[in-house]
Amino acid sequence: MPEITGVMIASTDGLSLATDLPEAEAARAAAMAATALGLGKRIAQIAALGSLEEVVVRGRDGYVVVYSAGEKGVLAVTAPMGANLGLIHLEARQAAERIAKALA
Repeated sequence: MPEITGVMIASTDGLSLATDLPEAEAARAAAMAATALGLGKRIAQIAALGSLEEVVVRGRDGYVVVYSAGEKGVLAVTAPMGANLGLIHLEARQAAERIAKALA
């Protein structure tokens, strides 16, 4: 998908499993993605929003979207501002399901 600028698969413990990010950033990014997912799940629970779909962080220059990939995995995707988030959600949610099966 041309709108995606980076992808990471991490464990829910914050360990990088696969990424196209620079190696120097992988460990930190994996830990932050796992933390964002855990915090998002807790916020969704406290606010009675149902199960978490994803966590979206929007900055001036783009997005980081973090998806749950089952009980053991996290999928994080980066995209530039103006990217089609609907299409990214569609593709990433399907990928997260496949990742969850692989990690089960």
